[in-house]
Amino acid sequence: MASKELEGNLSELQIGENGERKPVEDDVSEGEVKVSCFTEDFQDVTLHFQIVNFSKQIYAWIGCNSAKLGHLYAAATTRPNNNVSVTSLLGGTSDNTGSSIARRIVLKTGLNVVIACNIPKDSPMLEATAERKLVERLASLGYFRPKEKHSN
Repeated sequence: MASKELEGNLSELQIGENGERKPVEDDVSEGEVKVSCFTEDFQDVTLHFQIVNFSKQIYAWIGCNSAKLGHLYAAATTRPNNNVSVTSLLGGTSDNTGSSIARRIVLKTGLNVVIACNIPKDSPMLEATAERKLVERLASLGYFRPKEKHSN
């Protein structure tokens, strides 16, 4: 699928409880899912992104030159020390391209994250660029929690 076609078909939309399409609004209320899709070109590679925000979870897909799902990772904070745990849901453990992205997104948002990623494992610059673009979009959509201020 071409970049323009993907971008045109998967523009921002909001889906209600009954599956009906609704106009995009700034906030997501209970029972609604907000979907945001965009495409970025980096050197000779096209990166496709899809972000789905549920009430307490973010699903993000990063596609590199194709619409393949790739490896799927889940990340969440765990008790008692609020450390972030990441597990591979689909794909092998030898390619952990999306696991570090998932870990850092959880730390920045405080939400559970599921990331699907098909970035080649031998492309660290591409991975860094994809993460930066994803973080920029998540920030613009208001997903990051405010930083805690420490008092002296």
